[in-house]
Amino acid sequence: MGHGHSHGAASGGGTAAGRHKGSLLAALALTTAFMVAEVIGGLWTGSLALLADAAHMLTDAGGLALALIAIRFAERPATPQKTYGYVRMEVLSALTNAVVLLLLTFYILYEAYQRFLSPPEILGGPMLAVAVAGLVVNLISMKLLSGGSSESINVKGAYFEVLSDMLGSLGVILAALVVMLTGWTLVDPIIGAGIGLFIVPRTWILLKQAVHILMEGTPANVDLALLERKLGEIPGVTGVHDLHVWTITSGLDAMSGHLVLADMARAGEVLSVARTLVSAEFGITHVTIQTEDQALREAEGEMRL
Repeated sequence: MGHGHSHGAASGGGTAAGRHKGSLLAALALTTAFMVAEVIGGLWTGSLALLADAAHMLTDAGGLALALIAIRFAERPATPQKTYGYVRMEVLSALTNAVVLLLLTFYILYEAYQRFLSPPEILGGPMLAVAVAGLVVNLISMKLLSGGSSESINVKGAYFEVLSDMLGSLGVILAALVVMLTGWTLVDPIIGAGIGLFIVPRTWILLKQAVHILMEGTPANVDLALLERKLGEIPGVTGVHDLHVWTITSGLDAMSGHLVLADMARAGEVLSVARTLVSAEFGITHVTIQTEDQALREAEGEMRL
């Protein structure tokens, strides 16, 4: 038997999230700076919609901080005890962000119910001013994070939180205008509940993606049946088994498998072709392939019978 192993950069500095560390840091600074003002504004105006938006801003800051902490851990080198290093911290960070945001949504819905029963007085003018300022901050943060959101589940989690907050700011602006023009204060808990509900589907998708990675499921961009067929079509390969593809962290997929060969003298050639195929057609650079002699495998099978 023989084996082949190849891989791309696996250090934290090479992860998709790591390449966008500067954008995350800038977004965190903007979010944190405005979060305090928005919380104060929400308490001052008595607006649930504004408080809901401020709560999302708080989770934005926490999510961005978690993302940066995860990247810092991911940059640490691998050890004999943690052979992949700490790159999975990015996935755990995204999972934490999703869970916190879902819990926060439940609280906002509960508070909206309470306000339907007893609507408080709301100051529309200050509420509008704070919401407009929040919208500007969120748009800037979204611009900073948009590039990394398609590459890293960690950055994607932070981007979704900022997106939800941007939509929340639009909702608060609408609520403030309604209160100022009509005096109808029930629009505030309605908008607050809407802010909470809007992000649930996206957060649920993020949660499922993080769990899928932690369960070492096959990446969505990899057709495992097609990969198996392509490997089986390599000249000299008579069988493929124990084929696994999983994601270590965003932007870093791995594959392992066994190839059965008719002629072990061609093992080196077959391994080279297989690694090139997996990298070029499926984008997987961290590859471990073991080769097996067909005659020896058949003989072992007969012995077991």
